[in-house]
Amino acid sequence: FNLFLQSKRELFFKNDVSANSTISGTQSAVQSNSNSTSPVPHQNSVTSIKTNQSTNLPSTAPMNLPRVPVVVKPESSAEPTENKEKLLKTDQLGTGKVNDRKVKKLDGYVGFANLPNQVYRKAVKKGFEFTLMVVGRSGLGKSTLINTMFLADIYGKEHPGPSLRVGKTVRVETNRCMLKEKGVNLSLTVVDTPGFGDAVDNSDCWQPVLEYIESRYEEYLNAESRVNRKVQHDSRVHCCLYFLESNSHGMTPLDVEFMQRLHDKVNIIPIISKADTMTPDEVTEYKKQILKEIAQHKIKIYDFPDSDKDEDRENLKKLKARVPFAVVGSTEVHEVDGKKVRGRKYPWGLVEVENLDHCDFVALRNMLLRTHLQDLKEVTSNVHYENFRFRKLACFSADGPKGMTKNPLAQMEDEKRDHDAKLKKMETEMEQVFEMKVKEKKQKLKDSEIALQQKNEQMLKRLESEASELDERRRQLEVEIRDWESSSGVSLDELRRRSLERETTDGKEKKIKKKGLF
Repeated sequence: FNLFLQSKRELFFKNDVSANSTISGTQSAVQSNSNSTSPVPHQNSVTSIKTNQSTNLPSTAPMNLPRVPVVVKPESSAEPTENKEKLLKTDQLGTGKVNDRKVKKLDGYVGFANLPNQVYRKAVKKGFEFTLMVVGRSGLGKSTLINTMFLADIYGKEHPGPSLRVGKTVRVETNRCMLKEKGVNLSLTVVDTPGFGDAVDNSDCWQPVLEYIESRYEEYLNAESRVNRKVQHDSRVHCCLYFLESNSHGMTPLDVEFMQRLHDKVNIIPIISKADTMTPDEVTEYKKQILKEIAQHKIKIYDFPDSDKDEDRENLKKLKARVPFAVVGSTEVHEVDGKKVRGRKYPWGLVEVENLDHCDFVALRNMLLRTHLQDLKEVTSNVHYENFRFRKLACFSADGPKGMTKNPLAQMEDEKRDHDAKLKKMETEMEQVFEMKVKEKKQKLKDSEIALQQKNEQMLKRLESEASELDERRRQLEVEIRDWESSSGVSLDELRRRSLERETTDGKEKKIKKKGLF
């Protein structure tokens, strides 16, 4: 209704402008008619014309606006009927074609042109908030890139980067700081995920990230639904920089799964980390491969808004051509030809961070902070948050889609059923793991038993061989004894008897000698 009333008001001013254009040509005719009848002052004639015009105005036109005198020419005039065409156009606009209305020029300064300044002063006084999430494996240069982008030690000795805080499980940690530039305050919240993708089993490692994003939406929705609402901190994640490894193998299954899980809940911008480890041709081919895989898996990354200006469209086209952004981060300052630049120094040369010929860091920073920061926040608020809000509130509304018209009790039953199914699934998995471990233990014991049996068999074989060898030696000895007895003519038993007799006679002689001495 307000839009329709505004269109009527603009139509009224349009009629006034067309009437002003005809006043100068019709005042002489009005004056000549007045002279022929009676000497009435010019002011009275204008008053009468005002009265006639007021009867022909639309009923919805505001009556408190100043009226301008209009004189309608007779139909017998030979001039073209331009005024009739203008009136016909205004009637068509009044019936609902609001988009075709023309902009009215003011005769002086009114003051509503100062509204942007009012909004600017209020926004600067309030300050701005931005939440940036960085996700990727450790060692990809996430902390260095954040410090380089904001020219501040967001990650330092007091708060080290996620690579230095890797744990056994994936955690979600926030680092909030206040940045100030030319009187504008920016409350920056950096969300990092130490431990992401660093485990041997990375299944469901995206779940903590997903739960964190939805918890921020839930918190914002609860604060917005209260009876006494207060100005709250916007902790919703506005952008997610997902870091890909700089290799020529494309995206890993973990990368694809993460983007598919979160592409409808947050603005994802893919980043190729450490682009200085690849040649320009390799970077170009790698970008094409990543975009192909993103389209193949139907992943929705952040889409840049269209612009009406040709210059902006050209810049936007160049910016889209650099996606995914191949970046290099460095906080070291080097001097080249008397000019200080940020970059990484190698034996073969210097990689400048802020040089578009070397990497896409400047394009990423301009897009993220200078040109599309507000659009990222609007897309988060108008698209992702609204989708979450619709899914959350549709459960309690009868106007929701099919399958969402449930009361709280039914929803609790479904949640309980899902929880029981999840527990049953976990129990089944644990049983499978236990059975697998039992099988492994049994197999290990069986292998050790087989090894012991083999060792026992080997020892038995060795003992048998030694016993057979001893028997062979015994037989040889017996053969040698028989040969000796046959050659000497004396048996072994006879030799033993003689040796015993000799020993007895020697013993008697010694006793006799001892007796004789005393």
